[in-house]
Amino acid sequence: MERPSLLSIQTLVSEIKKEIFSDHINFGAFVTPSAYDTAWLAMIPDHKNKNGPMFGNCLDWIVENQKEGGFWGETNEEGLPTIDALTSTLACLLALMTWNAGHPNIQRGLAFIHSKAEILLKINSENLPRWFILTFPAMIEFVEAAGLDLIYPHGLSEIVAAIFNKRQQILQTEELVNKSQYYPPLISYLETLPSSTYHNHLIEKHLSCDGSLFQSPSATARAFMITGNVKCLKYLQSLLHTFPDGVPAKYPVDEELIKLCMVDQVQRLGVAEHFNQEIEKILAQVYRLVYRSLCWFLHEADVLVYMEENYEQFISAMYSVYRATDLLYPGENELEKARTFAIKILEKFNNRNSDHNILISKGLHNVIKYELNFEWIARMDHLYHRMWIEENKSSPLWTAKASYYRLSCLDDKNLKQLAVENFEFRRSIYAQELAELKSEMGFGREKTTLIYFATAAGTCLPYNSTTRLEIAKAGIIVVVADDFYDMEGSLTELEVLTNAVRRWDGKGLEGHGKTIFDALDNFVNDIATKCHPQQGTNILPKLQNIWRETFMSWMVEKNWSQTGYIPSMDEYLQIGTTSVGAHDIVLSPMICQIETQNLVEYQNITKLLMSIARLANDTQSYQKEEADGKVNLVLLHLKENPNMSIEDSITYVREILEVKRKEFLKHVFMDDMSESYKSIHLFCMRAFEMFYTSENLFDRENAFLDAINKAIYLPIHHKKPFLASNPSEKKKTKEISKIPLGFIQYT
Repeated sequence: MERPSLLSIQTLVSEIKKEIFSDHINFGAFVTPSAYDTAWLAMIPDHKNKNGPMFGNCLDWIVENQKEGGFWGETNEEGLPTIDALTSTLACLLALMTWNAGHPNIQRGLAFIHSKAEILLKINSENLPRWFILTFPAMIEFVEAAGLDLIYPHGLSEIVAAIFNKRQQILQTEELVNKSQYYPPLISYLETLPSSTYHNHLIEKHLSCDGSLFQSPSATARAFMITGNVKCLKYLQSLLHTFPDGVPAKYPVDEELIKLCMVDQVQRLGVAEHFNQEIEKILAQVYRLVYRSLCWFLHEADVLVYMEENYEQFISAMYSVYRATDLLYPGENELEKARTFAIKILEKFNNRNSDHNILISKGLHNVIKYELNFEWIARMDHLYHRMWIEENKSSPLWTAKASYYRLSCLDDKNLKQLAVENFEFRRSIYAQELAELKSEMGFGREKTTLIYFATAAGTCLPYNSTTRLEIAKAGIIVVVADDFYDMEGSLTELEVLTNAVRRWDGKGLEGHGKTIFDALDNFVNDIATKCHPQQGTNILPKLQNIWRETFMSWMVEKNWSQTGYIPSMDEYLQIGTTSVGAHDIVLSPMICQIETQNLVEYQNITKLLMSIARLANDTQSYQKEEADGKVNLVLLHLKENPNMSIEDSITYVREILEVKRKEFLKHVFMDDMSESYKSIHLFCMRAFEMFYTSENLFDRENAFLDAINKAIYLPIHHKKPFLASNPSEKKKTKEISKIPLGFIQYT
């Protein structure tokens, strides 16, 4: 595949802004029409001519929009009809028969019912949703009463009879109007209810101020046919004025939700950078969500029980709660409880035996598995974008009252093409930069690949950003130097190198120590030179000091290891938060900005990052470090608390880590400091999380070859299914030297 051009990308961006981000767009038009609801409007007789429809456009839409397979309704991601095709097709057949129209359509629709109903019902018989149990029997009764003969094979007759029995149970046990928060009340399915179950005054009593019955076009159409209520007619006329042909399953349409879905799709596809102004404008309009909206169900014990017993009906909702709680601040305890419950439901869904679910597509199921395994806080954006592009064969089906629908803007061809071209353009840049970086650095080639991969895939900086290379270079120097202190250098060599860095003078150095110092000196000088001329003199010593304290901390740890000295927990953390090297990576490329900002704020966010990196490392590496005779916070806590178990000490450190993480995220998203500075800190934190929550699998190179290939080398049109397995399940491969940084990605 040829590298996409920047001009092609810019052209697509311009087209998309016109198609889905224009101020003049009718967002409701993005909702696909509901054949089921359109059919009910088509059945309303004209008040002047009872032999014809009041809304002829709806009848015309039915005739013109029958699918190739003879059905009406939605298809799944593989293009096959869903179960709503059964109810929608029956409703459309009823509308056509009502007006003796569309005879060829009727024959094709009947052929579909006779040939496909059995397999659709058998596949889905174990988890048919409530709306289908109410709607399907009613549609059968209507079309048979209208004179259509539906032929059931023996196996299908039993399934249909079982569905009729389930409907009867619902009608006998539920009230027309109840206060249940589990599902819509029976009266909202008015068009499916036997006439003996309701009275006209009850219908009119529950009409909304806009004249609708629960904002349902089908129920309101039936209400108008029964009562002749003028308010119902005005609602239907307003609906047809906005949607003159096929109507949606709900009206008014929630335009704010559509806008948020558009933003979500753009961000997941990795092209948000091209629509920053449009996204900011939309979010400013619709971001009014409060935590109560997410957590209300926690206070309803019967609701929780119902959700657990009927978990498959709530997968999409719980997935949304899970994503909405990716970001938690200190004290948001209810959000944390909501997240815990959502994870419980999603894991229950993932662990079930069947792979089939009529409410969740295979693509979305794969995405849920992926996101449960790799939480947002430890995820690489570039690879996540690729996964979303590959899994997103079609936009997700949304469940309306009695049918499915889609948002057509999420299937925009230009948007999907932009996502692919944008990914490929980035991938080609990354491959070129990595080749240049390997040549320029001249050492640590394996580490260079891994660290650049993590930097590029994790930051998603602008195409031409120099910051990406600066972060990678800083990471490479930290990794190579740390390995030298940790495993490769003799005590004499390390003392000489430490003294050279203290003086910032490489005289007398030789071998690997000289290589490390020269690379560091060149890097620091390059950074200082790129700053504003009058800043250069002041920045150079500051940058040298940042690196100096790291080298000195490595020497302290080496001496501890050599002498067997056991520091206190406080003493260990004072050195350990520096030796992890996080501040070198984030401050080096940002040093020019720091001069003009409030240093106290930066110290807070940077110190939290340093603590998070150290704590995350220590919860995973304590066994290896104990074997190597090194200190570790988990081991120190266990030593100071001999009555506790190792699991208790791990829990203790993880609890501190969780508090630090929330404090850090609040700084990132709430503090008034440069967005670039905060984003680099966030990237680095996510990189450390990614590394250290994977049980230090960075020691095994082959565990990441697939991820590196997908991020840098493998064109997206050569895609393979994106695995949601954890790298810890992979076979052990040849080990390479340990890299104490958070650069890792799962595939």
